[in-house]
Amino acid sequence: MSHVHTLFDKNFLEYASYVIKDRAIPHLEDGLKPVQRRILHSLIEIDDGKFHKVANVAGHAMKYHPHGDASIVDALVVLANKELFVDTQGNFGNVLTGDAASAARYIECRIDPIAYELLYRKELTAFTDSYDGRNEEPVLFPAKVPLVLVLGAEGIAVGMSTRILPHNFREVLEAVAARLRGEAVELYPDVVTGGLMDVSEYARGMGRVRVRAKLDTGDPKRVVIRELPFGSTTESLINSIDQAARRGKVKVAQINDFTTEAVEIELKLPRGVYTDDVVDALYAFTDCEQSISCNLLVIDGEKPRLIPVDEVIAHHATRLVELLTRELEFERAELTDKLHARTLERIFVEQRIYQRIETETDAAGVRATVITGFEPFKNELIGPVEDHDVERLLEIPIRRISRYDIERAKQQMQAINARLAEIEALLADTTGYAIAFLDAIIERHGDRFARRTRITSFDKVDVRDAATRDLTLRLDRDAGYLGYALCDGEHLGNVSRYDRVLVIDAAATYRVIDVPEKVYVGKAVLWAGPADKERLAEQVFSLVYVTDDDIAYIKRFKIEQFILDKVYELIPPGARASALSTNPKAVVRLRYKKKPRMHKTSEDFAVSDYLVKSARAGGVRLSAKEAAGVRLLAKMPGKG
Repeated sequence: MSHVHTLFDKNFLEYASYVIKDRAIPHLEDGLKPVQRRILHSLIEIDDGKFHKVANVAGHAMKYHPHGDASIVDALVVLANKELFVDTQGNFGNVLTGDAASAARYIECRIDPIAYELLYRKELTAFTDSYDGRNEEPVLFPAKVPLVLVLGAEGIAVGMSTRILPHNFREVLEAVAARLRGEAVELYPDVVTGGLMDVSEYARGMGRVRVRAKLDTGDPKRVVIRELPFGSTTESLINSIDQAARRGKVKVAQINDFTTEAVEIELKLPRGVYTDDVVDALYAFTDCEQSISCNLLVIDGEKPRLIPVDEVIAHHATRLVELLTRELEFERAELTDKLHARTLERIFVEQRIYQRIETETDAAGVRATVITGFEPFKNELIGPVEDHDVERLLEIPIRRISRYDIERAKQQMQAINARLAEIEALLADTTGYAIAFLDAIIERHGDRFARRTRITSFDKVDVRDAATRDLTLRLDRDAGYLGYALCDGEHLGNVSRYDRVLVIDAAATYRVIDVPEKVYVGKAVLWAGPADKERLAEQVFSLVYVTDDDIAYIKRFKIEQFILDKVYELIPPGARASALSTNPKAVVRLRYKKKPRMHKTSEDFAVSDYLVKSARAGGVRLSAKEAAGVRLLAKMPGKG
């Protein structure tokens, strides 16, 4: 049995690791999932400047991706709609309406030139064998910007998930440049659907944001939705509004969708309802407002890691300097080799070294003659003359030698030397070069990426406040029922299904419950009514109770805190409630038990003479005399 457990554990761990690393979670370095990386690699491999059928791109990518073409096409459409690395032609769907893309055989795409500036450099890319060993694919692209923030990502793996909201391309580059300058970095999401976003709880990519649709409320009789919140389409948003309207949560007479290239959803309001009456309800009961949790989980090295936005920026600022340094060093080595070859070629032709090999009869003699011919010019050479240099010189055709332009060769060598000097200057200040690189990218491409989502702050709409109070709450004291489904009984007020009700019974216990359709509360109810915050904050109760030794107490209180459906006691054990009033001018008339030599058989007490305390506080004794009866008067006798 232990062998079976070991086998299952091993297989499960392998599967979990595969899903986490090779399918669902993007990598910190290039911000891509494996299928996205393979698609871009395929587009680069087949790039000839022309558009390619998406079906052909998917077929090419299948050399690297061990799954079906459908998953590749779906991933390609999603990547294309990021509007960064894939140039499209045809119907790739609509992120606003949720319409699907056309079939892969009808739509075309190609790699966008910006990919060569920011993502791909073959000399800096490590490759590994594809799944079948027939081809090589990149392990990671040497991305110069934090694409994990630009592109965003969502994925569910085994035991973990990631949700990274996309950020504005220009702002991301500006944040990296600011980090290189040693400045503080503050970066917030920007989504393609626009809308409004409250980032007060964003927590550097590890918290949540609240997003709202942009509403045009200029017309008092209609609301027009101009932009969508992230995660919604016009179809899903209209469905949520329609459902809310059917349930009576939002009053909408007609919904018209005029969306084309821009969102335009018109909500016509019924007679007697105006724009101000429905805006809060739209935010509370429909997808016009949503809360989105963020979880910035990436693969860092070989392991998944939670990393905040500012650390991603810091990592890529350092990474950019490293990549640009390696590019400069590679270019320097390449130009040095080129300059060496051009110098050898110039001397070989100019000094007619090629004529000295005419008498040689074997390869060794030819090689020695050529190398000896360069001896007088050692000071002009960049490096020693190697065998491959000799081979290259001997392969120069006679026609090229006869037409060799010494002056032009010298000009080319001067240009190479000038560029080598520039490279040395750039390597002396790689941070400055990285900032200049980012500034140049922003200048060339920044206009393509205007911010679409407006960062703002807004208060959360309470569904109880936004709900329409169109239900009549009644209390049938004879039958002991409370609810909005009752046809007869005492009218307690208008409520919505999201309101709450406070019930105080004859035993002087109280509880707060959700508005019931119909519920039995007993025939002895001292008080019942809606328990909204504003009303309870102002509502003062005056309760008179008598202890087991017949001493009367008064307790004035507010009910400000409670747990739903929990029963609370207002009076001590053994005491009995005698009267309850919410009238601040009420008067308590105590009638005393008759005793010998007692002249005063009753006494009046104004409730306003006593302090208002919490519901948990004890009562105040009205009199030391034993009470025979308690009455509540609306006001002090003799006063108007």
